[in-house]
Amino acid sequence: MPHVVVEYSANLDSVVDWPALCEAVRVAAAETGVFPLGGIRVRAHRCDHVAIGDGNPAHGFVDATLKMGRGRDVETRRRAGGHVFEALSRALDPAFAAAPVALSLQIVEIDEPNWKRNTVHDALKRSA
Repeated sequence: MPHVVVEYSANLDSVVDWPALCEAVRVAAAETGVFPLGGIRVRAHRCDHVAIGDGNPAHGFVDATLKMGRGRDVETRRRAGGHVFEALSRALDPAFAAAPVALSLQIVEIDEPNWKRNTVHDALKRSA
């Protein structure tokens, strides 16, 4: 972990470079020093059917969830989340300039038990 899951309104496709946004968020998560590099995943999901605020179809949204394992203190979570939020917000500057946009990020801590199988950690060790 972490996994950053981004949902966004389809009307933002023309003003946001989603692959670049995912990469910026990945880099920011790595920069925190809080997360193992091999556990970082960022994905964005387009939402085609949305209703926002007063129903104006020009309004857009980006809702991100930063999922992480339990055990980090509040200040560490706040610092890591803030750093990721800043990267996400900067990547969305073109959207904010083009239309009304609502951006949110929340942290969700994952309880045990959970199951994982990940050979990315081993591949990163071999490439170092």
